[in-house]
Amino acid sequence: QVQLVESGGGLVQPGGSLRLSCAASGSTFGIYSMGWYRQAPGKQRELVADITRGGSTRYADSVKGRFTISRDNAKNTVYLQMNSLKPEDTAVYYCNVFKLNDYWGRGTQVTVSS
Repeated sequence: QVQLVESGGGLVQPGGSLRLSCAASGSTFGIYSMGWYRQAPGKQRELVADITRGGSTRYADSVKGRFTISRDNAKNTVYLQMNSLKPEDTAVYYCNVFKLNDYWGRGTQVTVSS
């Protein structure tokens, strides 16, 4: 089993920045990818960004150029630097880890509002 602990959400004004962190613990050997999904009210959960152990990344088109995902394999931690935030980025952000199965964090709220 893999346990995930997320941190870094909050309220920010449009144009501002936030950094999310997610630390994995437990049976972390062999984790392939780590990433972030988000779910806004009334919408389906969607991929924001993910990164493989080798460093390959994927981003949603809506966040390209604004968000950066990174990973510290030694600490089993994934980060999401979010810049130039927009109101439409408001959602609950979930950490995801894939190791044979998907593991999910509990989610952290990100609210972008003036």
